[in-house]
Amino acid sequence: QMVESGGGLVQAGGSLRLSCKASGTITSFFNSASMGWYRQAPGKERDLVAYITNDRKTNYSDSVKGRFTITRDSAKKMLYLQMNSLKSEDTAVYYCNLNSSQAYGGLRYWGQGTQVTVSS
Repeated sequence: QMVESGGGLVQAGGSLRLSCKASGTITSFFNSASMGWYRQAPGKERDLVAYITNDRKTNYSDSVKGRFTITRDSAKKMLYLQMNSLKSEDTAVYYCNLNSSQAYGGLRYWGQGTQVTVSS
């Protein structure tokens, strides 16, 4: 019900745009949910990269601030992550996340992940 796309292999300094499509029952509460992008590198924990609330307030990890931009399209039920000036340390599997509001149970939903590899 959450499907990411847009990952791939890119050279350092390049750009990628990740997309996450919500479908099924999630779409009924998509607009009231907060959403985020997380990433997990081999042997490391899954960390928050960027976060966007239902009213489009955003927050970024220090490591990506100024390089990544998170946006959402309520009509299309899509979440995006524009990644610029990519570095080798950005290499990871990227996951989209949706947190439903308390009115819908306060549940968390995850996509299956998309691999981003940055070559130096």
